[in-house]
Amino acid sequence: MQPPPQHTTVDKGHGRIETREIWTSTELNGYVDFPHVGQVFCIRRTTTDLMGNLVKGRKTTVEVTFGVASLPEAKATPQRLLALNRGHWVIENRLHYVRDVTYDEDRSQVRKGARPRAMASFRNLAISLLRLAGATNIAAAHTFFRTEKKQG
Repeated sequence: MQPPPQHTTVDKGHGRIETREIWTSTELNGYVDFPHVGQVFCIRRTTTDLMGNLVKGRKTTVEVTFGVASLPEAKATPQRLLALNRGHWVIENRLHYVRDVTYDEDRSQVRKGARPRAMASFRNLAISLLRLAGATNIAAAHTFFRTEKKQG
């Protein structure tokens, strides 16, 4: 029988309900062949699509991931580990996804030397400047400035 999760969050948005549960342990620290292990954890994400159709019903997916943290229990409670894990996706969604979709980075032909890193830095700079200017939709802002340049 599985013990209850040590921390649970429930978020509703974007047409779905997402429940995140975490279990942490220090009992494997002496057995895990990984440097600086502070604790191990298991996160279960259960997502229910609220926009399911009437015939098939709502679609629910369950994803279980395991991780290793260098932070000991005293510095990272289950609540904090779950927040840190969630925060990782903020970076992915706010930067990497935008670079890929808006600037089509995956199809870039720039491949030699330090050029790919330089182009990624320029894209990061452009995204940061647009955000500092108050843009909430980077793709729309990018299109706006490209159109202004052609007309001006």
